[in-house]
Amino acid sequence: MPDSMTEWGTEAMDLDALRFGNFSKLGEAVTDWEEMAKKIAELKKDAEDNLKGRADKAKWAGVNATVSREFVAKTAAEFADAHTQADSIAKILSDTRSELIDYRTQLNEALSRGAKNHLAVMDTGEGTFIVTGNARPDWAADPSGNEGAVEQKVIDGLRDEIGRILSKASESDSTAAKVLRLIVDQAKYGFSDAKYADRDSAAEAVANAERLAGLAKKPDEMTLDDIAEFNRVMAEYRDDPLFSERFVKELGAKGTLQFWADITHQHGGATESELEAMKSLQNNLSLTLATASFSDSDSMQAWKKDLLAETNTSFRPSNDWRPVGALGAQVISSLMRQGQYDTEFLDDYREKLFKADKAAGERDTGGLWSTGVEGIDLVFGDGHGRDPLGGLFDALSENPEAAAHAFTSKSDLDHMLATTLHTDRGTDLGHALETAVTGAPHGNTTYVAPPHSEEQVHIMANIMEAVAQPGGGAELVKEGIGESFGRMVASYMPEISRALGSDESGVVFISQGDAPNGLKVEDVARFLAAVAVDPAGRAGIVYGESIYTGSLLEAHLSDPSLFDGSRRQVTESIARNAGIVEGIVASSVADAEIARSVDGEDEYNKSLEEQGNFYKSLIAAGAGCGAIALVPATPAGAMVGAVGGGFMAGVAGMGVDRLMEGKELDGALDEAIYRTSHEFFGMRDSVNQQTQWSVQDALQRYDVDLGRDEASDMVRVAVNDGWSRSSDILDHAKERQSG
Repeated sequence: MPDSMTEWGTEAMDLDALRFGNFSKLGEAVTDWEEMAKKIAELKKDAEDNLKGRADKAKWAGVNATVSREFVAKTAAEFADAHTQADSIAKILSDTRSELIDYRTQLNEALSRGAKNHLAVMDTGEGTFIVTGNARPDWAADPSGNEGAVEQKVIDGLRDEIGRILSKASESDSTAAKVLRLIVDQAKYGFSDAKYADRDSAAEAVANAERLAGLAKKPDEMTLDDIAEFNRVMAEYRDDPLFSERFVKELGAKGTLQFWADITHQHGGATESELEAMKSLQNNLSLTLATASFSDSDSMQAWKKDLLAETNTSFRPSNDWRPVGALGAQVISSLMRQGQYDTEFLDDYREKLFKADKAAGERDTGGLWSTGVEGIDLVFGDGHGRDPLGGLFDALSENPEAAAHAFTSKSDLDHMLATTLHTDRGTDLGHALETAVTGAPHGNTTYVAPPHSEEQVHIMANIMEAVAQPGGGAELVKEGIGESFGRMVASYMPEISRALGSDESGVVFISQGDAPNGLKVEDVARFLAAVAVDPAGRAGIVYGESIYTGSLLEAHLSDPSLFDGSRRQVTESIARNAGIVEGIVASSVADAEIARSVDGEDEYNKSLEEQGNFYKSLIAAGAGCGAIALVPATPAGAMVGAVGGGFMAGVAGMGVDRLMEGKELDGALDEAIYRTSHEFFGMRDSVNQQTQWSVQDALQRYDVDLGRDEASDMVRVAVNDGWSRSSDILDHAKERQSG
C-alpha cells in the first residue's frame, strides 16, 4: 500500500519553532518587566507626592516660577507614563508567553495522537509542513474500494488541526510584536501612556482601527446601521492611543479630511435620530484625532505634517457637481471642537491660521473663510463651521499650554479681539482666552491648575488694556465673550485687589501667582466697568469678589501670622476692597442705565443661578489655584481650609450659597442681595450685607475676640469708604485713558 501525504501551505509559524520553542528567555523578560514596573511605580508615587507636590506649593519667582515648575510637572508625568508603558509591556509579554506555551501544548498533543495512528509530521520551513502516513495491513478498504481513503481523512484532519494551532500561534506572536512596536514608537523621547491588560486587548484595538478605517474609505457605502456600529466602536476606543493612531494612519491625512467632507455632504440637513448619530460621529472622530495627535512616532509625525499641508486644499465631496469644496483648514477645525490636542500640533496649526487671518485684516476675515463656500455646513449643531478659527479656539480652550502660547503676542491678541466685532467667533475666543489666563481647561471645575505664571498675567494685562481702550474697547465685551471675561476677573481677584490697593497691599491681599503686581490700576478699573455691563460678566465679578473676600477673611482670621497687625485692621482692608470692586461695578451699571431694566435684571439673576453651580463646583473640588483663587496659601505653603476640612462649610462656600439662594437682606422685606438691588445704593447695601455675613462666619468659626456689633459697624464703614473710593478710581482711570 503506497504512502499517503498532505501538505500545509498556508503561512504560519514554523512547526519546529513552536514545537521545540524554549520560552524561558521570554519568561525572564516578563519577570524583568514586572520588576521594572514595580520599581517605576515607587518612583511615580515619589514624584507625584514629593517632587510635584512640593513644587506646586513652592513660592518660586523668575525663571524658577516657569521653567523649573514646568520641568518638575513634566518629569512627574513622565514617571507616570513610564510606569504605564512598563506595566503594559509586562502584561502583553506575559499574556503572549502563556498563549504560546498553551499552543505548544496543543501542538504536542496533536503530534502524539498522530504518532499513535502511524502519522508523521515534518517541518518543511517558512510556515509549511507535511503530514504523511503508512497504511497498515489490517486497515480495510472503504466500500467504494478506495484502499487507504479512511487514512487520508485522518491525515487531512491532523493537518488542519496543526495548521490552525500554528496559525493562532503565529497571530499571537505577530500581533504582540506589532502592538509592542506601536507602544514604543508612540513616544519618541519619553514614554507612552497606552495601557493594556493583555495582548488580546491591544491586538483587538488595532484590528478595530483597521476595520473602521476600511469603512471610512468608502463613506458613500456606509448605511445608518454602519454609522451606528462605527460610532459604537469609536466611542469605546476613542481614548485608546494604539486604536487612534492606527485609524488615522490607515486612513491617511487627506483621507481623513475627505471622509468628513463626504459625510457632512451626504447627511446635510439631517434631523432627529440621524442628526444625533451625526453629532456623535463628529464627537467621536474629534476625540479620536485628539488622542492620535499625542503620538510621537515617525509615521504620526508625518501624518500631522501632511494634515497641515492640506489646509488650503479644496475638499469637494465625492460625486458632487460643485467646482470647489471646503478648505482643508475648515474641515480640520470642524473636527477640533472636542478633546485635547497635542500642544506642538496646535502651535503649528495656530501659526498657519493666525497668519492667514491677520493677512486678511480684522474687518475682512469673515469673507476670507466664507467666500465661495456659502453652502457648506461642516458641523452638526450650532453654526456651520466655515470659520476655522472657531474650531481652533475650541481646541485651545482644552489645552492651557497651547492657549497661552497662542496669545503671548500682543499683536495676535489684539487682532483676534478686534475680529469679534465683525465675526461670530467671540464666544469661542473667550473660552480660549479664559483657558490661557487661568491655566484650566474651559468649564473644567475639577482641574487644579498651578498659580498664575508671569506669561499668564502678561496676557491678562494685555486683554485688560485692549478692553480699556477708549473709543471702542468696551464694545468687545458685547460679542458673546462677557461670561469668560467675568470668570477671568474672578480668577485674578488677588492681582486685581493689589492693583486697586497698592504694591504694599500684598500683606493683606495674598496671591500665589508669580506676578501679583502685574496689572495696571487704570486698566483694571475700566475693564471691570466694561465687563460689569454684561449680565454674565457681572455675575462672575460678584462671585469672584465674594469668594476671594471670604477666603481672605478665613485665611487671616485663622492664622494671625499672615499679617503683622490687628485682626480688626486686616478685616477693614478686606471689607474696603470689597466696596471698591463692587462700587466700580455699580457705577458702570448706573452709567449704562440698565439698573431699571426688567430684562436686564432677569438675565443677570439667571446668570447668578447658572454660574453659582460653576463656582460651587470649583470650591467643592478645591481647585483653588486654577480657575479662581479660593483659598490663599500660607507662607509655609499649606492650603488654608483644605477640602478634607469641610471646605464647603467654609466662609467662601457659604457666601456662594447665599448668592445662589438669593438670601434676603437683613431688615429688608422681600429684597434679596444683588438680585433685586440694581439701584446704585441697593448694590452697595448688597455688598455690605454679604461682607458682614462673611466676617461673622469667619469670627464664629475661629472664635476671634471681636464684638458682633463692633465688627458689623466696622465693615459698614469700610465698605462705604471703598465704595466712595471706587468712583474716584474709575474717574481717574477714565481721565488718564482719555488724556
